[in-house]
Amino acid sequence: MEIMIRIGLTHLLILFSLIGIGCQAQQGSTAEDSPYTYKTPDRDGTGKVYLGREISHIMGFHGKDWLERETREQEESISLALENLPITPESVVADIGAGSGYYTFRIAPLVPQGKVLAVEIQDEAIDYINEQAQALGFDNVKTIKGDDASPNLPENSTDLVIMVDVYHELFHPQEMLEEIKAALKPNGKLLLIEYRGEDPQVAIKPLHKMTVEQIEKELSANGFELTQNGQFMRIQHFLVFEKAK
Repeated sequence: MEIMIRIGLTHLLILFSLIGIGCQAQQGSTAEDSPYTYKTPDRDGTGKVYLGREISHIMGFHGKDWLERETREQEESISLALENLPITPESVVADIGAGSGYYTFRIAPLVPQGKVLAVEIQDEAIDYINEQAQALGFDNVKTIKGDDASPNLPENSTDLVIMVDVYHELFHPQEMLEEIKAALKPNGKLLLIEYRGEDPQVAIKPLHKMTVEQIEKELSANGFELTQNGQFMRIQHFLVFEKAK
């Protein structure tokens, strides 16, 4: 009896060892296949790293007042950004990470025969934009509930996707860029406006700024090419990308 028990225990130990080895192999494969690595988070960071850049935490809707501050035009040259948008009156524009709708409601009058799709993951932001659209009479503003891996835009539906100080906060940038690429029409464009990471005088937290070099590195890895590098904004990059031919 004692011998049989020992044999049974030995078989169980072997079985558990094989299961453990299989699990380790599976975990190793997942980690190896992932485009992301992980580290101890820096201040304002998630600890998740993509192509050498730590992804920052998102700014919640509690930052609405800062987005709507009266000095924003003077500080960021918003009017120049709007003048240089690659759009026509019929364009469909997706404002991903629309926040309070600051850009959404300034783009809406520029596309009277088109529409602006305000994409947000925060319910408070969606409710606020819906209320503002009704109050301001913008029938061409529509909200879409996105998630952290997809903007949930219809395929082949959008002429311009714009992200204003948002891209650096995307928790799944590779997956989001793949979804954006599918949502863009054949000649559609992606516009990233980001605070200049090359300039130490730009008084923004480091993880909330990006360099052109890093942006190009990430976008080119996902099938986009830079077609316009507008340096006319005071403290931000204005970078237009198209799907690589």
